[in-house]
Amino acid sequence: MTPTTTRRDIAVGIDPVRNWHLALAWAVDEAHLRGVELRLVVAVPPQNDPQHIDAAPRHLAQRQAGTDALRTALAWAHARQPAMEATSSLLDGAPAGVLGGLSHEAGMIVLGSRHLSRTEEFLSAGSLVVPVTAQAHCPVVVVGDAEHVTQVTPYLVVGVDGSESSRAALAWAFEEADLRRCALRAIAVWQPPVFSLQSGDTLFQAERRLLSETTAGRAETYPDVRLTHEVLIGSPVETLANAAEHALAVVVGRRGRGGYTGMRVGSVVHGLLHRAHCPVITVPAG
Repeated sequence: MTPTTTRRDIAVGIDPVRNWHLALAWAVDEAHLRGVELRLVVAVPPQNDPQHIDAAPRHLAQRQAGTDALRTALAWAHARQPAMEATSSLLDGAPAGVLGGLSHEAGMIVLGSRHLSRTEEFLSAGSLVVPVTAQAHCPVVVVGDAEHVTQVTPYLVVGVDGSESSRAALAWAFEEADLRRCALRAIAVWQPPVFSLQSGDTLFQAERRLLSETTAGRAETYPDVRLTHEVLIGSPVETLANAAEHALAVVVGRRGRGGYTGMRVGSVVHGLLHRAHCPVITVPAG
């Protein structure tokens, strides 16, 4: 049994104002696959100014909207998977902080995406995707587009760079592919160096060996998963996004610096959250 299967429920953030159906559908199906409980969560921000005459009524209205959204979403979830265990929670606090805090105990956090540009994301007080992905202690799934379930051979894509976080992502991707009985494409992205004492062919072959060695043990653990591994040349964000164009999801690791990172949440992770047209699954190291 792998670490992710021993973790507890799947938590999904429900936005009372915006459409939550795609994210909830993904979370419901995933909870059903894993045989775990689903927890629907609405976080209500604190009153900005308790002394302001409109603060209390506005806060009560937000709580009522959250309660109504949870009731509707819970009924919808049970209609999709009647046998699944599901609960709902209306919690007080900043949504990003609340959902990030739940990641200490949850096995997975699922969020919807509003497809904000980077500028809109920076200016939006309600943006959850980047801050939750950056601080979560469990995998975070961002569902901005539906899975490509009509693909003749369903597959997942996982980015591999040899780092601890990408190994965690690879382990998670194998488990997910096994659960879904789909193929897995393990991809390393190689960017030719501008200056190097080694030839490009030597570096490229080294990348291929690293990818092969990294996937070897996992392939033996999951013999039913049809695995392909390939080294592609180009920009990591564009290359992984293109490879996942018709995928069920793209899986990447998240760590502090370097590899599939570069900023707090990572340059490649951040890029895929904006660029990919399938669910993006980020797995933290460790």
